[in-house]
Amino acid sequence: MVDERFDVVLSVDRTLMTNHHGKEFLGFLATGPPVMVPEKIWMAVAAPRMRVDDLGRPLEAPYGLRKIEAALLDAGIKAAVIDPDYLGKHLKNAKVLGIGHHDYFALGPPSSEWWVLTGREPVNSKCFRKFMEKPEVRMAKKNGLKIIVGGPAAWQWLWMPDYAEKWGVDTVVEGEAEKIIVSLVQDALEGKPLPRYVHVGIQDTPVLNEIPVIKNASVNGLVEIMRGCPRGCRFCSVTLRPLRQYPLEMVEKELRVNKACGLDRCLLHAEDILLYGADGVKPRPEPLIRLHQTARQFFKVVGWSHVSLSAVKYAEENYSLITRLSEIILQDEHDYIGVEVGIETGSPRLAEKIMPAKAAPYPAGSWPSIVKDAFSIMHESRVVPAATIIIGMPDEKPDDLVKTLELIEELKDFRSLIIPMYFVPMGVLKNGEWYRAKPNGEQLEVMKACLKHDLRWIKDLSNWYFNKTNPFVKISLKTVIFLVERVAKGFRLLS
Repeated sequence: MVDERFDVVLSVDRTLMTNHHGKEFLGFLATGPPVMVPEKIWMAVAAPRMRVDDLGRPLEAPYGLRKIEAALLDAGIKAAVIDPDYLGKHLKNAKVLGIGHHDYFALGPPSSEWWVLTGREPVNSKCFRKFMEKPEVRMAKKNGLKIIVGGPAAWQWLWMPDYAEKWGVDTVVEGEAEKIIVSLVQDALEGKPLPRYVHVGIQDTPVLNEIPVIKNASVNGLVEIMRGCPRGCRFCSVTLRPLRQYPLEMVEKELRVNKACGLDRCLLHAEDILLYGADGVKPRPEPLIRLHQTARQFFKVVGWSHVSLSAVKYAEENYSLITRLSEIILQDEHDYIGVEVGIETGSPRLAEKIMPAKAAPYPAGSWPSIVKDAFSIMHESRVVPAATIIIGMPDEKPDDLVKTLELIEELKDFRSLIIPMYFVPMGVLKNGEWYRAKPNGEQLEVMKACLKHDLRWIKDLSNWYFNKTNPFVKISLKTVIFLVERVAKGFRLLS
């Protein structure tokens, strides 16, 4: 066995250090508590262990950790992403432990919703606490290990200062860290004092040539194609970052890294895939077609992370672009592509107030018709939206929820999933009130409508989504769906 020591170890708990059986949407199971099955089975479905090498380095790792790893390696620092089960052999020698997470304390959506509704702690929060309380982590901390935390959920440490004190977290980095992480780590290695909290403002946000290319494979071949979003939704933190589009050559380098590591799929990631190479918020066919043709040169399976519904409508109605892109990336007539989208509300009033540019280039007041048109387009092009609805937004009124109910009903014949989420104060609203109340009458009706819609489509979608997965996952998920359906009928949520 090769003996190699790393000055910096990067890791995270099992809910993120996994490839979810190659089905990234299974990761959403880790945002809730186990439902009617033992936690071990729940975790085995949502977050199986990763393949590792002799040193405990995972074949695939979260993309954010890979970016930090690349920045440190480019600076000549001995760093590596290590699987959480192999920390013991490395923390005895490491001087810094870096951790990134999407939801440290289950305060973000949809974890917070599950917690309120069930009264039970989601598995992502439980797993992270177990990770921080590992004997090898505690021992290394006593011996002088510096702990730096960051990632999309870094803001949660400000709400949980007692845990930062309890676990000896030295620095919390909120924002994109590639530009500042090297100096922070160098100070830690030299024994210099570290700041307790670092907010990465515009001046410290990395420009394109300061964003490193990953050196090792990312989970399910995720490759970022752009950062930031121009739409300015008031509840979203991504809109606070400048928009940067990766040149196609940079995207291709990361596709090659994942291919060389043996991955058989890729996931194109951006807050809105369709704005790659766009004219403002208007998609353009040429850059998108080149992007997808390039991805298909390396992988048969090409996925999307997020698109906006207004971009779907504009792209198809002006260029038949959704049809053309689906023809490039879908392998046969029985295949689909899943993607996250944001409905958020069916109320034109709330849309105009909270997310006026989400509908652009169309008027915000026509938001419900934009959503319906986009769902129809995706249904015909075999693109399956996993859509979010936000409950408890500031200034939400009963009539806004009624409008959302009406929209959900109008979407019933379109192949999709609709997930209600509680409002979390982020973006320009991050200092606002946190919504943790039990759902009121109209809110509960919206949640019931979402469940009814999802159970209408989930069997059809599961047959496609789990067609090529292992029998254990397929049987486990079908069992969960069956039990949820039984409970829904028992509560008269379904006929």
